[in-house]
Amino acid sequence: MRKFLTAIVILVASSCTPAIAQTMKAQPRPHSTHCDRACLNATVDKYVAALVAHDPSQVDFAPNVKFVENTVPIKPGDGLWKTASAPPTTFKIYVPDPVSEQVGFMCVMQENGKPIQLGLRLKLVNGRITEAEHLIARNLRDTSLKNLETPRPAFLTKVPASERDSRADMIKIGLSYYTALVSADSNNAPFADDCVRRENGMQTTGNPPPAKPGRGTLGAMGCAAQLKTGTFNYITRIEPRRVWIADPETGLVFGLSQFRQPMKEKTYKITGVPDVPSVDLNIKPFDLPAAHIFKVYDGKIHQIEAMGFTMPYDSKTGWEQTQKSKATGTSD
Repeated sequence: MRKFLTAIVILVASSCTPAIAQTMKAQPRPHSTHCDRACLNATVDKYVAALVAHDPSQVDFAPNVKFVENTVPIKPGDGLWKTASAPPTTFKIYVPDPVSEQVGFMCVMQENGKPIQLGLRLKLVNGRITEAEHLIARNLRDTSLKNLETPRPAFLTKVPASERDSRADMIKIGLSYYTALVSADSNNAPFADDCVRRENGMQTTGNPPPAKPGRGTLGAMGCAAQLKTGTFNYITRIEPRRVWIADPETGLVFGLSQFRQPMKEKTYKITGVPDVPSVDLNIKPFDLPAAHIFKVYDGKIHQIEAMGFTMPYDSKTGWEQTQKSKATGTSD
């Protein structure tokens, strides 16, 4: 009897093994609980490839993903998902942050056969994208495209360990840039002497001095000296300021913001620039949603790569409901 029961047990076990194996094989693999630097950068590459393929199914989106393009909440598959025509080639800057499991990215790619500058933010939770954000600058100037062929070497170079700042300090330094602009006080941000800023490919500081004194002198100044002249006094509000992504290894900080310009004054006094006593800005109120990448090390801002586009004054950001939910601890 004992031999008979043993045979039955063996027979049942052997007959169940294929079914059990098949069941185990059919179980979905759990998502990774953490995405490191390499993983975040690879996620960007996969995302951009899917954009150009017009196929959001290639991307591992969370079921409740929040997606905003140029301040408008839309669904994956719309917007640039329909119009992207070629991936970036040589102008690509990655800012991975495993601590927040977010990654910032700036590139030049093609939309409907024309070059655009893209600022991208992705947030992951348990291996899935829960937030995706596009900022797109179109109609790039031909004279600026030469500066958008490849990133400046500083944005691709690792910072020596002895010169690295902590992630927390880097984020504070990135935030200080916006404070310096709004306060019109260069002392509110630690600008390095070699700081150079580019906006949509146009170099706005550190240019060769002009042959004749004039407004071109402003563009030849460094970041701090230019701010001291009062040329940015028209900037009175920058909100929100979302500086959540920093990579100490490369010294890069990725920031998103919305400049809100009421333009109540039409003339702004300039100090310290010969032959430029004032600047006339007789333009209508506007917003400027923007993405900035700061090169930060040794406690200072050394390089700035910025992109943005204009919108009507006091426009929504597309993230109001999400930010409200985070503040109250609810889900929307």
